[in-house]
Amino acid sequence: MVNKDFFAALADLEREKGISESVFIDALSGALASAYKKQFEDDTGIVEVKISPEKSTIRFFLTHVVVEGDEALEGEITLEDARLIKKNAKVGDVISEEFIPKDFSRIAAQTAKQVILQKIHETERDNTLSEFSDKEGELMSGLVRKVDMKNVYIELGKGQIEGLMLPQDQVPGEKYVPGDRIKVFVKRVKSGGRNAQVLVSRSSSGLVKRLFEEEVPEIKQGLVIVKAISREAGHRTKMAIYSEDPRVDAVGACVGNKGARVNAVVQELGGEKIDIILWSENPLEFIAKALSPATVISVTQLGEKSAIAVVPDDKLSLAIGRDGQNARLAARLTGWKIDVKSESAAAKLNLGDDSPADGEE
Repeated sequence: MVNKDFFAALADLEREKGISESVFIDALSGALASAYKKQFEDDTGIVEVKISPEKSTIRFFLTHVVVEGDEALEGEITLEDARLIKKNAKVGDVISEEFIPKDFSRIAAQTAKQVILQKIHETERDNTLSEFSDKEGELMSGLVRKVDMKNVYIELGKGQIEGLMLPQDQVPGEKYVPGDRIKVFVKRVKSGGRNAQVLVSRSSSGLVKRLFEEEVPEIKQGLVIVKAISREAGHRTKMAIYSEDPRVDAVGACVGNKGARVNAVVQELGGEKIDIILWSENPLEFIAKALSPATVISVTQLGEKSAIAVVPDDKLSLAIGRDGQNARLAARLTGWKIDVKSESAAAKLNLGDDSPADGEE
């Protein structure tokens, strides 16, 4: 079988899809063999299809293994029958005959076409997933395609791959409307079989970090380092930053002129509050800063990674936050267990001043 137009079409597909010709050839060989066997079930041999792009040929072979006895299973041929084809055939030989499938019907051809298209789809998906494997931990823009009762499906890149946002990766109170364009954080690329997907998130702390990288050149350049982030998506985020260069105002860089940079991130996060905190290698000083926006009088270490923070009586509710959120986020940010006490309560416990308050020496 010779078909130069077919091989020219394969070359075009290779250029358009970026899939190597060998992948198409392998898929086509298997598909044609499968389709032929489905159409001609009485043939007991193993069908092999040999395709040569160089010669523009497609050749069919029926292969049998020579066996003893009067009965032969699929893929076998008796010694007696084999010697009708090859006089000196012996047991164990492989007899291969070329044939031309004249009655290769439209149904069989359609079967081959479906298998080839499936292979092309799988290869495109694998290639795309391979490209996306480098996107883990990155920020991407996507189009909300579909929303069901629990999950949100997002077209990423040029729409070649689907991002899945599970309920735990969604922000409480955020609305996802088909057709809306949103920014998401790529958590993980799952390449398991047909259900290969890219898992994305709007609730991850990584989203906040990547958004600040977009807005703050000093972070992108490494002049300002994000040391830690604690977040309760949709409500509040605390981000600790640091610069080894004393000439760099790390907090000022993140806030921006008249708050432009931090406000851009807040807007993207739907109004979520963000506390930008200067990291300190002194853990007690860091705890005092982490309880921002509350003023802290002192921090006293109680045990290993455990401390009591003393605040003015009228700042206690601010330091603890609604439902304990501010103190909880500060604890996650610092990695310390923090017990917040009012100044009057601390006086009754005779707590000392192990650490200066934020900004004091």
